[in-house]
Amino acid sequence: LTYAWIFNEYPTFVHQDSRRFVSQETGNLYIAKVETSDVGNYTCVVTNTVTNSRVLGPPTPLVLRNDGVMGEYEPKIEVQFPETVPSAKGTTVKLECFALGK
Repeated sequence: LTYAWIFNEYPTFVHQDSRRFVSQETGNLYIAKVETSDVGNYTCVVTNTVTNSRVLGPPTPLVLRNDGVMGEYEPKIEVQFPETVPSAKGTTVKLECFALGK
C-alpha cells in the first residue's frame, strides 16, 4: 500500500517539504507550524500497488482557531518503536519519529 493526501480537490496532492510529511508506515499526514494556506479539506488516498486500485477516505477539514491558542502540553514521542527492526543487508531502512510539545 502507498499513502497520499489530496488538498481540497483532485488532482492537488500534498507535496512533502520541510513542513509536510506523509508516513508510508501509518498513512498519517503531519504538518508542522500550520499556516493560513494550510486551511482546507484533506482526503487520504490509499493505493494498492499490486492491483493499482485506489480508495479515498472522507474529507477532513483543517481549520484555524480564532483565539490563536493551542494550549500547552508536555513534550512526548508520538510513535511506538519495535524492539528490533530486521532488515536484509543492502536494503534501505526508514525509521519515523515524531515529537510533539510546547
